[in-house]
Amino acid sequence: MYKVGDTYSYKFTFTQDQVNKFAEVTGDFNPLHLDAEYAANTPFKKPIVHGMLGASIFSNVLGTKFPGEGSVYLGQSLSFKRAMFVDVAYEALFEIVDINETKHIADIKVEIKNIDGRQKVHLDGIAQVMHSNLL
Repeated sequence: MYKVGDTYSYKFTFTQDQVNKFAEVTGDFNPLHLDAEYAANTPFKKPIVHGMLGASIFSNVLGTKFPGEGSVYLGQSLSFKRAMFVDVAYEALFEIVDINETKHIADIKVEIKNIDGRQKVHLDGIAQVMHSNLL
């Protein structure tokens, strides 16, 4: 059973191939994500990961790991703080901040930080999830 204050972390990276596949699935072929020459002339200097691809890690973890199988993803607020890049190590952090015990619905603070010693936040927000193990 999960309770307020429970936490979970998940480490990951994205490859350029995954970014390319995300572009194919979504139709978002913005050259900022796919073209190194184009991106070199932007403030980022290299291609960036689609923001929603980064946020998709939240769905992965909430639906399969924390709280896991059987979760119903009800909502998500998101703030995109910093660009994410391919082949960079990141960590997604989760903390249950509120639970409606009657409805088995939790508000879960979510954020993604880089794992290079600086621990800067790239994405954050609150996910709302329903799961029978939320008390």
